[in-house]
Amino acid sequence: MNVIAERIADFLKEFPPFNNLSIEELKMVSTSIRVINLEKHKVLFQINDMLHDSFYVVASGIINLSVISDAEETLLNKCLPGDVFGLRPFFAKNNYMMTAKAREESVVYAIPIATFRPFVAQNSEVLNFLLESFANNSNDPRDRENKGKLLSDNVVFSSQQSEIQYLQSLSYNKAPIKVVPNAIIRDVAQQMTDNLANSVFVTENHFPIGIITDTDIRSKVATGRYPITSSVDKIMTAPVITVTENVSLAEAQLLMLKNSVSHLCVTQDGSEKSEIKGVISEHDLIVAQASNPGVLIKEIKRSKDAKDLKLVRNKLTDIIQTSISKNIPLTHVCNISGEINLAILKRSIELSILDLGSPPARFAFLSIGSQGRKEQLLLTDQDNILVFEDVATDKYRDVKDYFLKLSKKTVSTLEKVGYEPCPNGHISSNILWCKSLTDWIKQYENWINTPGEISNEISSIFFDYEIAFGEPNIEEAITSAIFKNIKKHTLFFDYLGNDAIKKPAPLSFFKKFNVEEAGTYKDKFDIKNKALMPLIDGARLFTLSNNIKGINNTHQRFKQLAMIDPKHSEIFLNCAEAFLVLSKFRALEGLKNDNSGQYISVEELSKVDRELLKNALAPMKDLEELIKDTFQLTQFS
Repeated sequence: MNVIAERIADFLKEFPPFNNLSIEELKMVSTSIRVINLEKHKVLFQINDMLHDSFYVVASGIINLSVISDAEETLLNKCLPGDVFGLRPFFAKNNYMMTAKAREESVVYAIPIATFRPFVAQNSEVLNFLLESFANNSNDPRDRENKGKLLSDNVVFSSQQSEIQYLQSLSYNKAPIKVVPNAIIRDVAQQMTDNLANSVFVTENHFPIGIITDTDIRSKVATGRYPITSSVDKIMTAPVITVTENVSLAEAQLLMLKNSVSHLCVTQDGSEKSEIKGVISEHDLIVAQASNPGVLIKEIKRSKDAKDLKLVRNKLTDIIQTSISKNIPLTHVCNISGEINLAILKRSIELSILDLGSPPARFAFLSIGSQGRKEQLLLTDQDNILVFEDVATDKYRDVKDYFLKLSKKTVSTLEKVGYEPCPNGHISSNILWCKSLTDWIKQYENWINTPGEISNEISSIFFDYEIAFGEPNIEEAITSAIFKNIKKHTLFFDYLGNDAIKKPAPLSFFKKFNVEEAGTYKDKFDIKNKALMPLIDGARLFTLSNNIKGINNTHQRFKQLAMIDPKHSEIFLNCAEAFLVLSKFRALEGLKNDNSGQYISVEELSKVDRELLKNALAPMKDLEELIKDTFQLTQFS
């Protein structure tokens, strides 16, 4: 063995996933490795390049991985010595979706995939590492610092491969061709041709015992090894690799790679002793990659009308449903959903501007409520406001008219996508909620200085907002005005505190669910008003009173509160966890019934789920006591 290969093997054994291979295996791999010297700024591969036959490990120097987003190059990752990159040829058939460029003079090792693939198939640790690296786009997916943050940081890039992509469901052929073992090859080949199919299953007693693909016919019949008059059991590949009906993209990809097959047999229980339900091909995996969140954002940017946007929103619902069923952390799912909902809103505003012409003044379109908190998983109401910069008095009416028209068009587009306008009229097309910056600051000052005086006009959701489009300085001006005013007005916290604890109790004295007693939702539990809203209101109250800016999400608010108030951290952390559990219950109910998920049929829950739901309500009592104690509620009690 040559000295260079030996030196490479010694280097690789220190790093994952190569530390899972024996030194003999590493030496075998190292003999086929090419050493590539890259000058500073030299590109190894770039977006849309055809895939190489190797993947890469940094030996020395630094390799930058970047994507192009909105015409700007954005750095995704810095690969240091020992880091693995360029894994796309292992897992996909399309071209590179990022650029690898040397940040300084560097040396990389090119490892031929054909050489390394057998070691991957034999070693699940190696395979899992590579799959996680590719899905997360992390150099080392087990690195604690990278855990959890990669998904939300990366989802905005259209070229990004994110974990969610690999946990989404697959569309596949649910009516595959089935033949018996003694069927004649010629007849089966004709059947495949007539049905434009590239595979058939061979069955016995309705169970799969083998598969025949185009490859089998080419390599075993066309070459003359078997006559066309033979029976199909002579050329079938057996046994078939079987999977369950809800298999994910990650699992399917893993199994194909591990077993060196191009098709999977979907059966009722995932075993070869149950009924065939479909066939998954490599092509299906490639198609599935087109539904990742980054691609959806790209589709949104190209959308021409509400119909296009609605198609994307439907795909998002599929991603949310699959992600929850696969137990992806709800925080990740909310990040994905929030980014895509925001992109849909942004595009709706852009379409309105294209129709109306350029705005006569700078403005900010703000999402409020659940979208402002990035908690909108389901197609719930749209809540938004519009703030335009101060203009000369003689121009005010014309400017306001333009923005009301803009708002009406945007609200109408969003309604066609599936977001109903807020029933309380909290939308920018309402003349009350489309006004100048000065008028908005006065509005917030009135709410803070004299809370409860015009109670039907204050809604605490106006204090949960996120800019969707426009001038960030306008949003910052509102934030500054709010925090400047609340310092002086304890009355405001009294009002918000009482508002937070006045919601009906979720459980009775006997620990039974307080369900609706009459009406459409009789005997159902209102999880929004009796469980989620008290947590949302409590998190907002403590965030404002602690002068915490820029964190709107309820879960993140509780986590932040736990850090700055160690004395009560347990209460806040319990509330953070409870919020996720309750949100998941609501999302599942909404997905099941294609509605907002507000009302839960408690009786339909399993005993385990009923207890889980009940336990999630427990921290609310502690939160209520903490609110009463902290704010010494008197004015409105």
